[in-house]
Amino acid sequence: MQNAHSHNGAGHVDFVGAGPGDPELLTLKALRAFECADVVLHDRLISAEVLELAGKTAVLVDVGKAGFGPSWKQQDIDALLVEHALNGQRVVRLKSGDPTVFGRLDEEIEAVEASGITWTIIPGITAASAAVAGIGQSLTRRGRNSSVRFLTGHDMKGFADHDWAALARPGSVAAIYMGKKSARFIQGRLIMHSADRETPVTLIENASRSDQRVMATNLDRLPADLTAAEMDGPTLTFIGLEPRQAAQALTEFNKEHA
Repeated sequence: MQNAHSHNGAGHVDFVGAGPGDPELLTLKALRAFECADVVLHDRLISAEVLELAGKTAVLVDVGKAGFGPSWKQQDIDALLVEHALNGQRVVRLKSGDPTVFGRLDEEIEAVEASGITWTIIPGITAASAAVAGIGQSLTRRGRNSSVRFLTGHDMKGFADHDWAALARPGSVAAIYMGKKSARFIQGRLIMHSADRETPVTLIENASRSDQRVMATNLDRLPADLTAAEMDGPTLTFIGLEPRQAAQALTEFNKEHA
């Protein structure tokens, strides 16, 4: 799928990972695709600093989905991708983080393939990688956990079916995307499966951005502390990880000297 144009003269679609928000975390390949784009269809959570890097003539279209209020339907996004590409345009479908992680990528690929349009995936830094770097931790650690689970709290039906017994074991680590609204559900499931109420939980809002905020709590206090924190931005929840003191001090230092 590396050809720039298909045999029928249609355009091309690049599915590009925008990373977590810091424009300096974009890959060079993503930046090149961005600069060549005729049209950029972007998610709601893409930072303004990243969007400013688009080519001067590119048309920017916000096709983001919101938890409440008006949202684009997936089939409408698919149709728009196809429409622009069939008009011979170079389209960038810009997704927050990495397009292969909770990004509905397969549905959009199937739509463009069905229309004979070529495409390329350009990976990005996913939120979990940026967030864990912000608290000075590692997703895996020898002697603690040899695996980590990426979950999304957005799909509650699938969320309820996870192996909560495994997640409740000491040393387990999980990164939960879009998990703020399901914090009490997470707490209940883990405690039901005998998780220690003192299990560390860390929430990172706006990972990698200038307004990044870190909240360290534990499983027992999670819902109450989250409510009190009033986190409005995109937030990632780590079960089983707490910030290193040095990373926390650096975050505070950066805020004071911003």
